[in-house]
Amino acid sequence: DHYRSYRSLLFSAMRAGLDAVRGEVCLRGKLAPFPVQGRTVVLAAGKAAASMMAGACEIIGPEVEGIALTRYGHCGPFRLPAGITMIEAAHPVPDANSEAAARQFLALAAGLTASDRLIALISGGGSALLALPAARINLAEKQAVNRALLASGAAIAEMNCVRKHLSAIKGGRLALAAWPA
Repeated sequence: DHYRSYRSLLFSAMRAGLDAVRGEVCLRGKLAPFPVQGRTVVLAAGKAAASMMAGACEIIGPEVEGIALTRYGHCGPFRLPAGITMIEAAHPVPDANSEAAARQFLALAAGLTASDRLIALISGGGSALLALPAARINLAEKQAVNRALLASGAAIAEMNCVRKHLSAIKGGRLALAAWPA
């Protein structure tokens, strides 16, 4: 009888902990709706992208448009507005969907004006998922580097540093594409 009571308590604590770190919960109090003359675009990437996008849409409202890029199988049960595109790609080694999604991120950002607002939500896995190779590098080469980094035991900060230098979207390039939004 005590075993069931402790087990129930542990499962309740675990569920409360997991609920507290959901993307849509974490955005509450951190993201506020505010009027904008133009469009509001949200770009979310990472394993929590679907959850973060759901939270952003809940806070900002249905006029949001954007893209959520997450790992295969991580879309979750979220109902997103019609203006949101959900894309799944490979993680931790990127695939063609990773590259295509990164191109879509850049294209959407590049179409913004000073009247528009861009919100970028990046969670764990975002760097691996947003895999747009820099000039003179192809996806196969980027995948090989990623596999080598994973096999080397490099820390995530070290892997992200290398990824940034081999990317056409990381290292502030997405922000530059979105200027002047």
